[in-house]
This record gives sequence, structure tokens and C-alpha cells, in this order.
Amino acid sequence: MNLLLIEDDAIETMKFQRVLKKIASPHKLMEAKNGEEALELLTSGNQLPDIILLDLNMPRMNGIEFLTKLKQHDQIKYLPTIILTTSENRHDLLECYKVGVAGYVIKPLKFEDYETKIKSVLEYWSNNELVKA
Repeated sequence: MNLLLIEDDAIETMKFQRVLKKIASPHKLMEAKNGEEALELLTSGNQLPDIILLDLNMPRMNGIEFLTKLKQHDQIKYLPTIILTTSENRHDLLECYKVGVAGYVIKPLKFEDYETKIKSVLEYWSNNELVKA
């Protein structure tokens, strides 16, 4: 699978990369530091990701704003988007599902727990039939 990680925190990005390396993931990773950069990448005509992993709390365009714009775009609105966040705020959770998120994963503090969650998410989506945009 082609993955798009939208994350503004360099440490969180390195942590995600570390998990992919540790589990010997065959997945290709693309990265964007915020929603604006991600939309440019997605609408550039280059290869699209199979799934998007999205942080909520980002500068310039937060995750919910990104989701809203994504779902308005005919070509890319069907890309499964999984929230990967520290926010346990019920309002954030509800807003994401209202807009059409495919999943909501809270980042645990312990690396081992984080690794387990990411591995589970990738295994789940690897077994799904994905829309190739």
C-alpha cells in the first residue's frame, strides 16, 4: 500500500517511520507536514496513496479542515482517512466521523503500544479492497 502520513511533529513522523522499519513494512510512505501541503500532493496528479493517516492538531489547516476539503474533492474523497492523534476529545471524534473519517486511533504514550496499534491498522487496511483513485 501507499501511505500518506500528514503530521507536523518531526518526532511523531520519526516514530511512525521507526514502526514501519521495525515491522519490515513493504508499504511506501509519503509525508506532508500539514493539510495544505497534503492537498497539494493529492491534487498534483502524482500517484495517490491507498490510505491517509492524519494528525488533527496541525498549523495552517487542522485535520478536520483538511477532511472537509478532502471530502469536497470528487477524485480523492474516497481515500480512506484514519485519524492518528493524541486527542481524546469526544467533540473531535464526533466531528471526524461526521465528515467521513474511516477510523480514529489515539496515539498511546508507550512506543510498544503505538507499534501494536500501527501494525493493526496497516494489517486491517492491507486486507481491504481499496478504491484506486
